[in-house]
Amino acid sequence: MIHNPEMECMSREDMTKLQTERLIKTVKTCYEKVPFYRKKMDKMGVKPEDIKSIEDIHRLPFTTKHDLRDEYPFGLQAVLHSEVRRIHASSGTTGKPVVDTYTENDLEMWAEGAARVMAAGDVGPGDTVQVSYGYGLFTGGLGAHDAAAMRGAVQLPTSAGNSEKQIMLMKDFGSTVLACTPSYALHLAECIDKSDKVNIEDMKLRVGFFGAEPWTEGMRKELEEKLHIKAIDIYGLTEMCGPGVGGECECQNGTHLWEDLFYPEIINPDTLEPCAPGEFGELVFTSLKKEAMPILRYRTRDLTRLIYEPCKCGRTAVRMDRILGRSDDMLIIRGVNVFPSTIEAILTEFPVYSPQYFITVDRKDNEDMFDLDVELREEYFSPNPSKQMPYIKPLYDRIVSVIGIKPNIHILPPNTIQRSMGKAKHVNDKRKF
Repeated sequence: MIHNPEMECMSREDMTKLQTERLIKTVKTCYEKVPFYRKKMDKMGVKPEDIKSIEDIHRLPFTTKHDLRDEYPFGLQAVLHSEVRRIHASSGTTGKPVVDTYTENDLEMWAEGAARVMAAGDVGPGDTVQVSYGYGLFTGGLGAHDAAAMRGAVQLPTSAGNSEKQIMLMKDFGSTVLACTPSYALHLAECIDKSDKVNIEDMKLRVGFFGAEPWTEGMRKELEEKLHIKAIDIYGLTEMCGPGVGGECECQNGTHLWEDLFYPEIINPDTLEPCAPGEFGELVFTSLKKEAMPILRYRTRDLTRLIYEPCKCGRTAVRMDRILGRSDDMLIIRGVNVFPSTIEAILTEFPVYSPQYFITVDRKDNEDMFDLDVELREEYFSPNPSKQMPYIKPLYDRIVSVIGIKPNIHILPPNTIQRSMGKAKHVNDKRKF
């Protein structure tokens, strides 16, 4: 099902024309109403009238997370505060939070983007959408909530946490759709599996929309098998609006990005130059319709590529390939680039292991130490270390083969690694640089 065929299936020629019109308007707004951008553009010798086409976007300045924090809280706002209807912000665990403000039109645009993704799962009247993302400043809860409302579905705002009650309501209220982080969905699946009160066969779940953290095809398979659903990736970021910047269609062969709302680029993260079509690099977004806080060329740090070939679903919106990782999440261990998502992908190749893991990197005697905590599934676990060895060696060999680094693997009892109700934390880098 396609929510907005006019925009999702627009010809490339018409899309380019629309993007140009919206970019010109956005740049004018940024220059005239946001001192931060006016100063940056003046420094680069660029005026709004110099932007005549979407192809001129490379002449504009980049925006980074540091910029957003430096301008905290409302330095990038382009409207009067009386026009703002909602404020959201990131967790701010590494400093001041990233703030985004929304006009009434911004909220409608955001709901539109997320509703397009839900339509790919045929969400509509008669469905009950259990929103188990956190409600509050985090964009996940209200983003999925408003999308479900736009699709005409019942909204069940359970938020995150209290898993036993979540499962009870899921069964009693007949939830057909689940929206949360993939790691929390997996936690709920594990709880259902262990419960003597409910069985997954008692549930009406048929589709899940999972985002806010990277997840692999192995995790998808796990979720689909355990929850008896179709698992769909929904992509977003607070800096653009929240969940709904893009999402998978029913074909699940890439994430469609709503490029009528957010213009995507791929750049080389080292040189900042545009990458060749189809080449992997860093994803950059420019908002094309935001009123309260428009953003020019925001560096997401997500590493991926764009696919412009037509999709079998009928949508012409560009697709984003699976995110390899984040340039700022990448670990350099003994001179080798390591992404946590690669470890997860390897782990899901082995049925004896759960997808839960934790990486600790430290430095001893000037050498990097790479420790990996994993869990065997309950039916394979034994407290006897000698019985664990047959399971460790294949995983060890596979990791060495893929990334070229020898890990210190530690097998922990089932359910030992901390589960997350929000974004999962998989790494502790103790090194002092």
